[in-house]
Amino acid sequence: MAITAAHTARAPRIRLGMVGGGRGAFIGAVHRIASRIDDQYELVAGAFSSDPERSAASAADLGVPRSYGSFTEMAQKEARRKDGIEAVAIVTPNHMHAPVALEFLKRGIHVICDKPLTATLPEAKKLAKAAEASGVVFALTHNYTGYPMIRQAKAMVQAGDLGDIRLVQVEYAQDWLAHEVDNKQADWRTDPARSGAGGSTGDIGTHAFNLANFVSGLSLSELAADLQSFVPGRRVDDNAHVLLRYTSGARGMLWCSQVAAGQENGLRLRIYGTKAGIEWEQENPNYLWVTPIGAPRYRLTRGGAGTGDAAARVTRIPPGHPEGYLEGFANIYAEAGRAIIARRDGSLLDSAVSFPGLKEGLEGVAFVDACVRSSGKNGAWTKLAL
Repeated sequence: MAITAAHTARAPRIRLGMVGGGRGAFIGAVHRIASRIDDQYELVAGAFSSDPERSAASAADLGVPRSYGSFTEMAQKEARRKDGIEAVAIVTPNHMHAPVALEFLKRGIHVICDKPLTATLPEAKKLAKAAEASGVVFALTHNYTGYPMIRQAKAMVQAGDLGDIRLVQVEYAQDWLAHEVDNKQADWRTDPARSGAGGSTGDIGTHAFNLANFVSGLSLSELAADLQSFVPGRRVDDNAHVLLRYTSGARGMLWCSQVAAGQENGLRLRIYGTKAGIEWEQENPNYLWVTPIGAPRYRLTRGGAGTGDAAARVTRIPPGHPEGYLEGFANIYAEAGRAIIARRDGSLLDSAVSFPGLKEGLEGVAFVDACVRSSGKNGAWTKLAL
């Protein structure tokens, strides 16, 4: 089932701006592709670099008509234009998320921000308060929640197919920082002044934590974390083992690592209840394995028999055709776009629309903060400071 014509009436494209994401930036390109897949957005302005010449060069590369040398200039000038941007995508290093978002929020411009929400918990709380007061749409691109079979898994948990949830196991393993790496992406991710106190916990641990929460529907009570920095001289963690206690009494384990040799993008989720268990892995995202107690294990396929409406509404192409990372990102942009268009038109938003936002952002930053505090106390059980 295609998501575009079947789900979205033709509306004027959302005028989009971007902060960060210029030449050589991987995630900026991902956001641009995701924003265009459903033809909902048009990129018309950007502060792609703090260097005006570099920003202008990136704008020329992309065919973007208006470039700015700073996000402040962009926010001020775009807010005064009749054809100014309606939404901004923030694709900067973590420490810039809060100051950039605040500039646009106070001018009533919708925000689509890369995760994590901010580099520190005080910043996250300040930003969340400002966003709530502004009344704009605030989307956080935890893109894995946009995968069809993740939506299927969540729907099955909500329907009680697994029974009462007992165990949650989630891991996200990579190896690209197994040694000292000298490139733009590694430099800021291993610099606590730009990434925040968490390294792998902030970069990929927040994805794992968010995914476990999204599918299970559980709320965390407390955690016990053991963080390591295996590469000599590294100032942030590159590996973490975290025990989780949920308010329901369920238990969980989270492992995130960027020094796991041979691992490319090993995001995996397993949830076990009193009736059944489910398993999903990002590197084979079109399949969800289900294991009922006392019955044979079986596989659900994206777009195939046995899947429901939650998966179908974010499924784009027939089964057997690979669908994954870019489409998952695009689903978050599409859902946020529906909310923005509803605000623009004053129309009622479809209750099925779902995308991560301020709540998930706050929880993610609080997770990193709690992990760092717990590990500093030799793995003591620590509550999230929400």
